[in-house]
Amino acid sequence: MPVSTVETEHVWTIVHDRPDARNAVDTAHSHALFDAFMAFEASEARVAVFYGAGGNFCAGWDLKLAASLQDPAKRDAYFAEIGVERSLRAAMGPSRLALSKPVIGAIEGAAVAGGMELALWCDVRIMGQSAYMGVYCRRWGITLVDGGTVRLPRLVGQGRALEIAMTGRKVPAEECERIGLCERIVPDGQTRGEAEAMAHQIARFPQEAMLADRAAILAGQSMPVREAIANEWHRGLEAIAREGTAGAGRFAGGKGRSGDFDDI
Repeated sequence: MPVSTVETEHVWTIVHDRPDARNAVDTAHSHALFDAFMAFEASEARVAVFYGAGGNFCAGWDLKLAASLQDPAKRDAYFAEIGVERSLRAAMGPSRLALSKPVIGAIEGAAVAGGMELALWCDVRIMGQSAYMGVYCRRWGITLVDGGTVRLPRLVGQGRALEIAMTGRKVPAEECERIGLCERIVPDGQTRGEAEAMAHQIARFPQEAMLADRAAILAGQSMPVREAIANEWHRGLEAIAREGTAGAGRFAGGKGRSGDFDDI
């Protein structure tokens, strides 16, 4: 199977595993990734880690599949099946999903073309020192159709997004961290462990408040400031009523003093 799921307490690690193709995504792989994340969304799990086996996160859309679509009838049928008006499943699988729970990308090696788009879809990205991103599909006349033109400028700004997208150049991990394409760099081979540790940390917290803040951050990007503040307020009040007052009671009883995040 090109995709497997490892379940540990409240954390799922979803692994895509086509090392012979550097985890490039073909149709079967796309279905498997989509189904795995839909199962995560429906589950009791709280956080997912997204990892590519074999030393690469994802090399993008499988160009052998792309080459097979030179016949107009076959190409039209393929894109009709995953058209944005018809399907939540994209060419790369889950990249159109707006999950209610966080996903942490653990990125080793290449996260390029559609693989970069999958990385940008994650809430947080942890990269190995030698990992890199880039719109490598620029060389072959393949466009970004899995959210890359939407998410990239929101993370790095319009000018940087245009430069990265138009040149197709390699963007090393150090630059990714500096410009906002990733949040943490760790030694090669340690991204999965670091991402899983972060996921378990997030899963320990009262979930409703964490999810309310996450949802407000994501929704606020497309709202005017006043509307975003109102959205934050209403989401926050609901979470405080259900979780926050009880949490404050635990603090009053002696838990979590002096910034202790362990004894909560």
